[in-house]
Formats: sequence, structure tokens, C-alpha cells
Amino acid sequence: MNVLVTGGAGFIGSNFVLQILKEHPTYRVVCLDALTYAGNLSTLKPVMENDNFKFVKGDITDRELVNKLFEEEKLDFVVNFAAESHVDRSIEDPGIFLRTNILGTQVLMDASRKYGVKRFHQVSTDEVYGDLPLDRPDLFFTEETPIHASSPYSASKASADLLVQAYHRTFGLPITISRCSNNYGPYHFPEKLIPLIIIRALNDEPLPIYGTGENVRDWLFVGDHCTAIDLILHKGREGEVYNIGGHNEKTNLEVVKAILKELEKPESLITYVKDRSGHDLRYAIDPSKTRSELGWEPTTLFDEGIKMTINWYLDNRSWWNNITSGDYKDYYVNMYGDRKGEE
Repeated sequence: MNVLVTGGAGFIGSNFVLQILKEHPTYRVVCLDALTYAGNLSTLKPVMENDNFKFVKGDITDRELVNKLFEEEKLDFVVNFAAESHVDRSIEDPGIFLRTNILGTQVLMDASRKYGVKRFHQVSTDEVYGDLPLDRPDLFFTEETPIHASSPYSASKASADLLVQAYHRTFGLPITISRCSNNYGPYHFPEKLIPLIIIRALNDEPLPIYGTGENVRDWLFVGDHCTAIDLILHKGREGEVYNIGGHNEKTNLEVVKAILKELEKPESLITYVKDRSGHDLRYAIDPSKTRSELGWEPTTLFDEGIKMTINWYLDNRSWWNNITSGDYKDYYVNMYGDRKGEE
């Protein structure tokens, strides 16, 4: 099987690349990534010399590049992780989110139609559902929950989901969509909550928390997410949406306090800042469909996963030091020179 993984130098995409090459050693994986601010090629260093792996620097909105890649690689599967994904950045500049997350998805699907891929899988988010009230812990997002986006980011992902479903209905493109809860684990870009808190706590810096910290998220260990996508790709029913959740609901404040406790740092580092505009209150996924159809269950409880994640950041300081210093942006140039579309 030849698999295209877009956004494969990002957090979840890189974990998926590493995992699929391990679980399916005969598969050939092609990674297409524009290496924007959150893409880090050094994350893929363990597989760069693998004969079954190829890296291509490029933008999913570049139709000429994408078509050439599909024609040359004879792709069977496409897994689209490529996306602008930070909510705060989407509030500051919505345009790039619409371009990448919607138009980029269209370019990939047009190529998938033209070159006859067996499955196009769209990696989405639970944020397309909006949020749930804090006083109704009995409510969960299901695949039937209406889309109700709150930010330009989630609106762009919801738009892409609708477009993917339209391509299936109109053109017969074989698609699946997965919507996941908040991921955490190795290689998470340091601007996100968990790695940001770990790194700032290690440096005894103030830890900024939006509002009162009572917003609730369902935390999913990235390895469990990748396992679910692998199952959907191979066994999921064409045209279906699958929710992937961790059954690990925590308030932001609980997450921060758990990290401080593990690092033996004082809670006095916590500082409260003005809340984000349109900040969703609670996300909670019901993954019953994924469990019943594919036999998937998350295997990593939050208490275990957060310790594993903290230990990874402690053991891989050079990885995140290169990001916080900006040196990670030079890795591609050091590997290849400043050339687009290189192996």
C-alpha cells in the first residue's frame, strides 16, 4: 500500500507516520508538509533513512505539486492531517485557516478522484460540534450531533468535513472522517496547553490560564488516536464519520495542577488571564460507534499518559529547545537545502 500523509511533520501526523511504518512495515509512506511554524521535520528523523518513507515539502493548496505527487506515487490511501489548528491564531487571522483547511482539502480530493485512491480519510476535530454545558455531564458529542462551530478554526474544519461528505455523495469519492478530542503526548508543539505548561513550569515561569480554568476537555493520548485512524482507514465503512475520544475529561486547571504535582512545582506559578473570545466550555466525545464497529478503545488513562508525556519532554529537551529557540526551522535547509518537493 502507498499512503500519503499530509501534515505528517506536525504533532499528530508525525506520530501517525512513525506508528504506521512500525505497524505496517511493507507500506510506503509519503509525507507532504509545508513546514509552516508548527511543522518540524526533525520529528521524523527516526524514519528519514527508511526506504519506505519519502518526505516532500509542499503546500496542499498547490494543485500542480499535488497532482504530480499523486501521479508519481500511485497512492492507495490519503490521510489528511494538514491544517492550521491553533484557535488563537484563527481569531487573529482567519484567512489562512480557510485557505489551508478548506481549499487545501478540495485540492487533495480532486487529485484523489482523478487518480483513483481507495480511501480518502479526513482528520477532523470535536470542535466542529461547538461545546457542551458544564452542568450537564451526561451529555456527549455523537456523530449525529449538529455542527455548531465557535471559532474560525472550527468553522474551517466543519466546512472541510461538509465538503468531504459532498464529494462522497456527488462524486462517489471513498471517504471516511474522524473527529477526535484534545490530543496530548510526544512531539506536541510547545504553544499548546500541556507542553506549554510543562516547559514553563520547568523554567519556573508564570503559567497563564484562561478565565478561571474551568473549561473542560476530553484528553486523548496521541498513540490511541493513531491506532483508531489506522483501524478506520482499513476497516471503517465508506462515507462514515467516527468519533475518537479518550474518556479523560479534565478542567484546564486540573491538567495544570497535575503537571505541577508531577514536576514538584508550586501552584503559585498559576496566573489567570483574560478569557479567549468565544471560548468553548466543555468537549466530551462519545466513541461508542468506533468501539462497536471497529473494536477500538483508548488504552491510556490520563494519569498514566500525562506522566509518560512529562517524561518524554524531560528526556527530549533538545527537541523543544530547538523549537523555542527557532532553530528547528533550519532543519529542512540543513537536510536538503531550500528546495521544494525533495525526497
